[in-house]
Amino acid sequence: MQLWMDGALVGASEQAVSPIAHALHYGTGVFEGIRAYETAQGPAIFRLDEHLARLGRGAETLGMAVDLGLMRAGCLETLAASGLQAAYLRPLVFYETGGLGLDVAGLKVRHLVVALPWKNHLGEGEQRGVRVRTSSFRRNSAKALPPLKLCGAYVNSVLAKLEATRAGFEEALFVDGRGFVVECTGENVFLVKHGKLTAVESADALPGITRATVIDLTGAEIRPVSLAELRDADEIFLTGTSAEITPVGTLDDRKLAVGPLTKDLQARYASLVRGKSETSRGWLTHLSGVSV
Repeated sequence: MQLWMDGALVGASEQAVSPIAHALHYGTGVFEGIRAYETAQGPAIFRLDEHLARLGRGAETLGMAVDLGLMRAGCLETLAASGLQAAYLRPLVFYETGGLGLDVAGLKVRHLVVALPWKNHLGEGEQRGVRVRTSSFRRNSAKALPPLKLCGAYVNSVLAKLEATRAGFEEALFVDGRGFVVECTGENVFLVKHGKLTAVESADALPGITRATVIDLTGAEIRPVSLAELRDADEIFLTGTSAEITPVGTLDDRKLAVGPLTKDLQARYASLVRGKSETSRGWLTHLSGVSV
C-alpha cells in the first residue's frame, strides 16, 4: 500500500488522524474509488478526471474547499510510487480538526490518496453471477442526501449489505417507496430483455462513471424500471468501478443465466480499460512524465 497525504508521499505509519477529527465523528468527507489498469504503455488510470470532478461536487456540497489539481497530482504520484501495474486508488478529502460542532466553517481539510492492489469486491460473482437480495432498507433520498460519494451516506449501504449477507446473499438491491429500482449498495443496475439493454434511472442513485461508460458504448435506453420488470429480465448486471461489469445470478428467489450480452460487455470493458480498444476516447491517463 502506498500513501500520499496533503501533497507528499508518506509511509502509512508516519501519519495519524486526530481522534477528534470531524469526519471520524460525523462522516464529513468525500471519497472516490478509481481503478488503474496494466496497459502496453504501463499503468493507466481509467476516467481519472471524471472521478475527480465528482469528488469536487461532493466537496462543494459539504462546503469544503479542495484543490482538485493537487488531488490529481496525488493520484498520479501515489500510483507511480506504488510500483503497481494495476491498482485501486482511494482519494479522500475530509474535515479534521477545528471543532466538534455541526458548523464546518473553519475546519481543517485533509487530502489523502491510497494506492493498493485490488480485485472485484463481489469475488466469484463476476463469473458465475452475484446473489442479490431486495433490501428492506430504502436508499437515501436525494432530497435528504445528494447521491454523491459522501462518507457518512454509506452507512446506508453498510446496513443493507449486512442484512443481505446475513441472509446468505452477496449484495443488496434498493427499491424506492413506489416499487422502482434505485441501485445496489455500491453498483448501478442494467437489464436486458429481448436483446434490448436498459440502464436503470433513479434520482436517488449515484451517477456512476462505469454506468456512463456502458451507456456511451452501447446507447442503452435510460429510464425508470420497476422491481417487477427487473425480476422479469432475461439478463441483469451491475456496474461500478470495483465491480466493473458483474452479472446477477440470483435475484431473490429467481435464478438467472449469465447472458450473451453481459458476457460481450464484460469482454469489451476489459479491453477498453487496458487500452486495447476505444483508445480515441481519451479515458486513460498514463504515468508518462510522472516522477517520484
